[in-house]
Amino acid sequence: MRIIGVFNRDGGTFKTTDMDAFVATATGIFTEAGHEFEARPVEGRSLIGELERAAAAAEVLLAGGGDGTISAAAGIAYRRGIPLAVLPAGTMNLFARSLGVPLKLEPALAALAAGVVKSVDIATANGRPFVHQFSVGLHPKLVKLRETLSYKGRIGKMLASSRAAIGAVVRPPNFTAEVVTAHGLERRRTAGISVSNNPFDEGHLPLADTLDRGVLGIYVIKPLTPRALLGLGWGMLRGKWKSLPEIIEREAREAIVRFPRKTSGAMAVIDGELIRLSDKVELRIHPAALKVLVPRDAEAPPASDDALAPALSTP
Repeated sequence: MRIIGVFNRDGGTFKTTDMDAFVATATGIFTEAGHEFEARPVEGRSLIGELERAAAAAEVLLAGGGDGTISAAAGIAYRRGIPLAVLPAGTMNLFARSLGVPLKLEPALAALAAGVVKSVDIATANGRPFVHQFSVGLHPKLVKLRETLSYKGRIGKMLASSRAAIGAVVRPPNFTAEVVTAHGLERRRTAGISVSNNPFDEGHLPLADTLDRGVLGIYVIKPLTPRALLGLGWGMLRGKWKSLPEIIEREAREAIVRFPRKTSGAMAVIDGELIRLSDKVELRIHPAALKVLVPRDAEAPPASDDALAPALSTP
């Protein structure tokens, strides 16, 4: 099987990786497993163009980088109808975690080289694909604050995120949003809204352990008073945030979120990347619409084209 790997040199772990040595290792692992493999390391500014070119020539698109890189690659693979392989080289690697891909690079390469193709859900916000979450309010404020801080490498980014989180909750957002689902309209004041590709499970990370339920997870944070803020922080430290009274949880296959009093500079976040917020955001889940290469023992629903899996597996 022809696999092309596009590695974002500016993404997370790859900033400090000997790329020549890593490419040699990756080539050896995939070749030994019986695949035709080509690596294309690129700078961040050239990433999207290279992902598009690779997807046009590959039978499997392997993307290496952070969550933003993986999200962009997923959107391209989804539109092309080819399988995506995820190499976790970022800070959180949330989609890779959901897929059961090892978080260290060489074990991940080995697991993918012996992997199988499965089908998982993907979501869209106003037509833009995302694999983890779309969010407004508190999360974009955190990301904007983090980008004002200087850091190097994965640990530095984690520390910057912690500092930004403190800054974001000191003066939390408080805005009006309307959420429309098949169950009707809810109009609320909120500090933030997140819509996820499949509902998150309880735990310290906002993570979906299952990507095949075919529903969006919708999480609305009530306005945060100082007392509520303390409760939210304590609940997140305990990994029990979903059961907090400050969190309103819904599930839906489709949703519309409107912002009747949106400011001109309001931002949203899709899979870790800041974007301009629209007055109205239409969110949809697309069940089993994304093919992914996963470790053989990962739990995910089988692809509709079962012939692909044996072709990618090691005999």
